[in-house]
Amino acid sequence: MTYTENLWLFFTLLFGIIVVPGMDMIFVLANSLTCGRASGLAATAGIMLGGLVHSLYGALGVGLLANLLPVLFKPLLIVGALYMAWIGFTLIRSAITVDHVGPADTRSQWEAFRRGAVTCLMNPKAYLFMLAIYPQFLRPDFGPLAPQAAVMAAMTAATQLAVYGGLAIVAGRAQSALVGNPAVTIWVGRISGLLLVVVSALTLWEAVEIG
Repeated sequence: MTYTENLWLFFTLLFGIIVVPGMDMIFVLANSLTCGRASGLAATAGIMLGGLVHSLYGALGVGLLANLLPVLFKPLLIVGALYMAWIGFTLIRSAITVDHVGPADTRSQWEAFRRGAVTCLMNPKAYLFMLAIYPQFLRPDFGPLAPQAAVMAAMTAATQLAVYGGLAIVAGRAQSALVGNPAVTIWVGRISGLLLVVVSALTLWEAVEIG
């Protein structure tokens, strides 16, 4: 796999995960519907900051293993791929729906920004997800890790801005699509789960070939 192919695969997986309805998406919608687009965009900016922090510790973890304990890198790759496959199968079997989008109790754009960051950083699944995902795409064989990590962090922030920022701008229509069409959210989750399973299978295959 080339570095360009690796980035396209990362983006496909990243987009599939971000569009799955969850805490971050509901928080952006609630702020947009209650306090206006500016508040929704402020919440998006906070979530982007949280995503950058997740990207940072994910990159640091991979970098430490690659440089200090390289013998553990391949086992981590395999364990991460298996965990990613488990998440994928869970999403395929789940039925993700959004019953309602409640009002936001933020009183200013700054509070929306701050709570957006906290919402992202307080999600325990995000930590496990980053530890499982980053070793699959942040590879020493593609060169120095720092530039790779910077590109992946920028892709994450840009995708969050496109998805959540877009929702903030068209919040009314987005609410109708999420709440009024449960079949759509269910299939979004299942397609994302399928992407996770496919990527984990490719990772395991590559690990076996390298080994």
